Amino acid sequence: MPAPSTSPAPPAAGTSTRVTGGVGESARRPDGALKVTGEFAYSSDLWADDMLWGATLRSPHPHARLTGLDIGPAVAMPGVYAVLTHDDVPGRTVYGLERADQPVLCDGIARYHGEPVAIVAADHPETARRAASRIVAEYDVLEPLTDPRRAIDPASAPRVHPTGNVVRHLAVRKGDFETGLDVAAEVTVTGEYEVGMQDQAFLGPESGLAVPAEDGGVDLFVATQWLHVDRDQVAACLGMPPERVRLTLGGVGGAFGAREDLSMQIHACMLALHTGRPVKMVYSREESFFGHVHRHPAVLRYEHGASRDGLLRYVKAEIVLDGGAYMSSTPAVVANAATLGVGPYDVPHVSVDCWGVYTNNPPCGAMRGFGAVQAAFGYESQMDRMAAELGLDPVEFRIRNAMSEGSTMPTGQAVDSPAPVAELLKRVSSVPLPPRERGDDGYDLRELPGGVSNTTHGEGVVRGVGYGVGIKNVCFSEGFDDYSTARVRLETVDGRPVASVHTAAAEVGQGLVTLLVQIARTELGIDEVTILPADTEVGSAGSTSASRQSYVTGGAVRAACEAIRERVPDPASLPDGEVVEETVEWRHRPTSPLNEHGQGNAHVQYAFAAHRAVVDVDTELGLVKVVELATAQDVGKAMNPDAVVGQINGGSAQGLGLALMEEVQVSGGRIGNPSFTDYLIPTILDMPPTRVDILELADPEAPYGLRGVGEPPAISSTPAIVAAVRAATGAALTRIPIRPEHILDLSGVSEGERT
Repeated sequence: MPAPSTSPAPPAAGTSTRVTGGVGESARRPDGALKVTGEFAYSSDLWADDMLWGATLRSPHPHARLTGLDIGPAVAMPGVYAVLTHDDVPGRTVYGLERADQPVLCDGIARYHGEPVAIVAADHPETARRAASRIVAEYDVLEPLTDPRRAIDPASAPRVHPTGNVVRHLAVRKGDFETGLDVAAEVTVTGEYEVGMQDQAFLGPESGLAVPAEDGGVDLFVATQWLHVDRDQVAACLGMPPERVRLTLGGVGGAFGAREDLSMQIHACMLALHTGRPVKMVYSREESFFGHVHRHPAVLRYEHGASRDGLLRYVKAEIVLDGGAYMSSTPAVVANAATLGVGPYDVPHVSVDCWGVYTNNPPCGAMRGFGAVQAAFGYESQMDRMAAELGLDPVEFRIRNAMSEGSTMPTGQAVDSPAPVAELLKRVSSVPLPPRERGDDGYDLRELPGGVSNTTHGEGVVRGVGYGVGIKNVCFSEGFDDYSTARVRLETVDGRPVASVHTAAAEVGQGLVTLLVQIARTELGIDEVTILPADTEVGSAGSTSASRQSYVTGGAVRAACEAIRERVPDPASLPDGEVVEETVEWRHRPTSPLNEHGQGNAHVQYAFAAHRAVVDVDTELGLVKVVELATAQDVGKAMNPDAVVGQINGGSAQGLGLALMEEVQVSGGRIGNPSFTDYLIPTILDMPPTRVDILELADPEAPYGLRGVGEPPAISSTPAIVAAVRAATGAALTRIPIRPEHILDLSGVSEGERT
């Protein structure tokens, strides 16, 4: 790569490290101490000489026609070097993860609150922000379409896009439903459920630095989840060949799906190329809420039928996912919600319809659990209702219907590796319940609902216990060409064998850098391994999503090391000065598209997790304290046991947030709480002790037998917590996150009476 005119320091993740642990050991993270001490270089820390700062003007309306745009007041400000609009996009004017449908800058119609309208480059970040605010934008405000259920009906709903509002409708039929027959059952339960909009709430906001290069191209240092797809979209919109757009991963302060889509990447590059100077963009926390996708809100209707002896006979489901203004990854989220929509249970007859739709709400896309989270709240709520109807213990009812190895998915795909659903449930249910102790001076306020706010002293507090179990696919699905590339280099320096590993896989906090070191150490039998900075100078590794990087990039690194061992069986014997290098493009076994009945081998692998939640609820105030979580999960192979526990705890925390507090408040298409003051996430005081039980039942198709770990705990934790609150209160709780008024059932009480 030609040297850029100015270049920031490389990310800290590229530093060499000596790791003492191999596969199966809790090796130390090379980036761990740096992050704890504050020395780690995040993307927002990047710097270059003569750097300008970028800022964005965004639409204040969820749906409006842009009728006028006067950039003159901004251009006239001292220190402003560029003001660019839709007319200045040099290449393709739209981009998108699965379909290019999102304008780089507003194309005349603003389709959501916060859509970028113009971008500014100035010599100081405050100057850039002030200049953006001085741009005069005039709008003809239009009525927004905000109800996803209405969006399905082409006769009654206005079109968000000319192609219509339905992004994807997937029907899955199994058993008699596949042939159009109806199915009866001795006992039926129906329910309607709703999931609010959750934000990924990563701590590091969107940021990046674009540097114009001597060859007329651009080097972009950015926090992202998918370097090569970013590069291809950026290059198309800049009107450049991909090889002239070079991306290097900056330090990532969390992702959880929201960095799969572009945010400021194209904007920073446009400003850098226009001004001929490096341009840095860093979103504020408020802008971050407008600048990335969120979890799809969902409306779900379920009907479960069972025999009197407690065996499921059929499941019918209708799921509507609100994709917001642009497509993002909505088609894949629809696929997951539909194909995993009955849960980890043996159900002979299945009818699931899932729609993903456009609205004028904020765009939604990837977030941990990716469609399976929304479905699990629906089907697990139903499992509890059916158990109650049958007079069965909720764990026993689940165990009677639990799938196992050899079971058939609703798609007709056989589960051909361990599926220990019953075992996971038995393990969490057998954990001793936490004691309920009261000291001489009463309860410790930190252990009560409301905590140190002193809202209660134990009066009216009721304890509840609930269970949840979930299923998640691992890796990309439906015939997607899913692969990763790894380049491993072995050499001897001063008599010591050393290796370097180069991939484009994004380390977003999950510990991938550590894992790749462990694999290289294990396969080559050496101590010293360097992980080079991830960039587009090596082949694609795909996205850090779908719990796939340990599987595919781990598989690629192992395969590259194996290729080196074929040439040098004993790496320690390699003479000084000699170099052996292998580059491998590695794929998992193929998947297939689904047919018109939703049948096919759509997924590579399945992962399972179960949770038991214990909660205390103040039934007079509607406040909830999660006392303890117990969880069991099959990980196939615990590649790094400490990291596995960390992933399970993190996923459980996000599941708790969705159950009790996290929601982007959207009214009339407008976001009302774009801050961590008003968007609540669990703190250390909200998280309970978590008992983690790890099973290692190898998948014979996977490298080392591993299963993806990151997503399953976010799936089963939410319904377990909600079930525990139901058990404590008797409230129906059909919507998440739970609010105090749901517990107190104030739906029929006037505002004055509530006050």
